[in-house]
Amino acid sequence: MSLVSQIVTILVAIFIVIDPFGIVPVFIALTADFPAKKKRLTIRKAVVVAFIVLCFFIFAGNAILRFLSIQPGSFFIAGGILMFIVSIDLLLGTPGRTKTSGDQQGEERDDISIFPLAIPMLAGPGAITTVLLYASEDADPWFILPVLAGSVALSLFLAGVMMSTSSLILRVLGKTGVSVIERLMGIILTALSVQFVYDGLLKLDVLARPS
Repeated sequence: MSLVSQIVTILVAIFIVIDPFGIVPVFIALTADFPAKKKRLTIRKAVVVAFIVLCFFIFAGNAILRFLSIQPGSFFIAGGILMFIVSIDLLLGTPGRTKTSGDQQGEERDDISIFPLAIPMLAGPGAITTVLLYASEDADPWFILPVLAGSVALSLFLAGVMMSTSSLILRVLGKTGVSVIERLMGIILTALSVQFVYDGLLKLDVLARPS
């Protein structure tokens, strides 16, 4: 795989699991009574917190795996399964099991920028797993880590733009349009999750490498 293909694949995967489109209706519902200034501050804080959380796992991911004595192949398989669950949620349009739970959705918090926007909507288990997967790849860390951080930064920036223009996006696309986009993302993520499981089986020598 060429460097350009690797970068594009990583960017697409990160973009899908962060899901900037999916946060639009949630943001509108949570900030319906907020003045414009408070909305801007909420968006900025949510994006910054999510970036810090994901970068922690990007740069500490390999150390975490080594400390827990987890082989990269095992993590690839587990991560692929979790990504597959995320993709099914997107395809079926069900509430994100890897993002929020019923109890969490019922809780009220004063600062929605941290919960539930930053965690777990933007920096949820799906996004954390994805960055850990790529960070644990047998690739040059001087290449993979900046690419991951850049992909996260770009995806979160786009999520911020989506939230800033959420009312306009919902008017233009409608709930149906947002739903269609999420399902298309789900199809792409399904294929990526299967690829991760396959790569994990190769790393564990369960499958023979193709000649």
